[in-house]
Amino acid sequence: MEKATENAKNPAPAAPVKLLGSWASSYTHRVQLALRLKGLEFEYKEEDLGSKSEELLRLNPVHKKVPVLVHGGRALPESVVILQYLDDAWPETRPLLPADAFDRALARFWCHFADDKLGPAVGAVFASTGEEQEAAVRQVHENLALLEAELRDGAFRGRRFFGGDEVGFLDVVLGCGSYWLAVFEEVTGARLVDADAFPLFHAWLRDFEALDDVRETIPAVDRLLEYARGVRHMLLGLAGAGGAANPADEAPVAAPPAAATDIAVDI
Repeated sequence: MEKATENAKNPAPAAPVKLLGSWASSYTHRVQLALRLKGLEFEYKEEDLGSKSEELLRLNPVHKKVPVLVHGGRALPESVVILQYLDDAWPETRPLLPADAFDRALARFWCHFADDKLGPAVGAVFASTGEEQEAAVRQVHENLALLEAELRDGAFRGRRFFGGDEVGFLDVVLGCGSYWLAVFEEVTGARLVDADAFPLFHAWLRDFEALDDVRETIPAVDRLLEYARGVRHMLLGLAGAGGAANPADEAPVAAPPAAATDIAVDI
């Protein structure tokens, strides 16, 4: 049993909590971090995404992906759905979503932006080269500029974190994935986050990554680099062989030990 934080004041859940995940999946990291922030104890099971367990396929027959949260014997997939469930199921713990209804809706909107716009753009950088990669980098910069504007002049103006003085729902969603930016820069040679062009986003990411709970959740950079190099080699090899180098598609079982989608460029 993994304890979310040594200093947690919240009692253990009445029903056991189990998380099925993958060490390199930022979707998994979202849930791990949220559980730690809330001080909830949970059992963690590592999944081999190249040979998924019968338990995972039974608990998530629709998508067959991690993460899956099991609470009291009932399974719930999809990281964002799980985060909202944690707030609903344990209202006495530290909230992730803000109290104000409009602010909650706004956090959800930008969460969809992260998953539907920014994440796929970063994935395209990772899975491409040449002119195609240059176009993807421009798209990443356009999306980061929108976040920078919100931090400078919009709803999140003057905040250290998107959630305010402490990290919240949107910080967890954006932050668990944004660490891949530096990894992808190293692997691809593309410049994604320029501190001069995006100073507020850069400062937010620096503060987020410095948090103890985040440092406990995110794997070591060297391990992430090794993993990313292997997956990029696989993707570019598929593209060269006429396959689709799309990180939103599942890799064949014969590929390296994780599906390309589960490198989790969901920032």
